Amino acid sequence: MKTTIQEQDNQFVVNLDGELDTAAALETEKVLQPLFKSNGKDVLFECEKLEYISSSGLRILLGILKGARANGSKVIMKGVNDDIKSVFKLTGLISLFEFA
Repeated sequence: MKTTIQEQDNQFVVNLDGELDTAAALETEKVLQPLFKSNGKDVLFECEKLEYISSSGLRILLGILKGARANGSKVIMKGVNDDIKSVFKLTGLISLFEFA
């Protein structure tokens, strides 16, 4: 799993590349730690190269969403494939996130 963060246009842009499974979740969470307090900036997840997400990955995204909302920010999921979007639907999380 490769995860990168850039700051662009007053928002954080996160590129997720690979499988965000349980094994990759710990390292990914460390990389994404600064986003748990987004400081009023929106967080855009670029998911075109995200191949899989586990419950551990969803937990990380929920933690970031909670911090973002507390600061008046949004979390936007962009380029999510149909398989991953179905995971969001099955878990009931589809309504919590914004998809672009």
